[in-house]
Amino acid sequence: MPSAWHEYKQIFLTDKRIESGVKFWHENEGALAYAHKVYGVPEEVIVAIIGVETYYGRITGKHRVIDALYTLAFEYPKRAKFFRSELKHYFRLCKEQGIDPLSLTGSYAGAMGLGQFMPSSYREYAVNFDGKDNIDIWNNRVDAIGSVANYFRRHGWKKNEPVITEVTKDSSYQFNTITDRENNLKPQLTLQEFSDKGIVTELTKSHANEKASLIALEEKSGYQYWLGLNNFYSITRYNHSHMYAMSVHLLSQEIKKQFTSKK
Repeated sequence: MPSAWHEYKQIFLTDKRIESGVKFWHENEGALAYAHKVYGVPEEVIVAIIGVETYYGRITGKHRVIDALYTLAFEYPKRAKFFRSELKHYFRLCKEQGIDPLSLTGSYAGAMGLGQFMPSSYREYAVNFDGKDNIDIWNNRVDAIGSVANYFRRHGWKKNEPVITEVTKDSSYQFNTITDRENNLKPQLTLQEFSDKGIVTELTKSHANEKASLIALEEKSGYQYWLGLNNFYSITRYNHSHMYAMSVHLLSQEIKKQFTSKK
C-alpha cells in the first residue's frame, strides 16, 4: 500500500467504486435502512466499508480459509499466537453454524465474507439479520450488512455525530513536529483543548467537549490536518489506519451525495 495519502486515496476514491456503491445501496435499500434504524450506523458508512473491503462483494478472496489460517498459524512465527487463536475460532464457528470447514474461502489472512471478518469477529459480531437459517456473510447481503453495522455499534459508533473535521491552522501553532504526525488514532484531547493550542475547526464551538485526535494526511502540496472524533476512531477499529478510515469516510460521503441526487 502507498505510504502517502495522495496515492493511497486513488485506490478507493474512484468514480467506478462510487457508482458501484450507489448501485449497491439501491439494490439493498431496505436492509441498509433497517440496519441504520437498529444500530444507528448510516447507510453510506456500511456501504463504504463493504466497498473498500471487497468491492461490494466482488473480491472476497479465493483462498480456503482453513489453509490460510493453518499456514499463518504455523509458518509465520511473528503472529503465530494470533492466527492459532483465529484457527480455533474458525473450527468453533464451523461447528456452531454447521459449516464444512473445508468449504469456506476468504483472503490470504483468513478474512471472510463481504465485510471481511476474521473468525473471532464473526463469532463476536456477525448477526443473523434476516432471521433465516445460519449467519451467512458470504452470500447473504442482509446478514453482511447487519453484521457490519453491529460491529460499528459494538465499537462505539455514536448516532448522528460527526466523524472528522478539517483544521484551520493558526499561525501560533507549528505543525511540523514528529508528535503531530504520529496520528495517534484514539481521541486524546477535547476540541476546546485543541483550540487552546491554536488548532481550530468549524466544529470547535458546537462540539467543544468532544475528544478528538490530530490526523495528518500527506497531499502533493504538503500536509493537510484534521481532527478525527469518536466515529472516526470507530472506523479505525475495522482497520487500524488513519488513511483507511479517511478513505471509508470520503467514499461514504461521495456515495451519499450521488445516491441522494438520484432519488
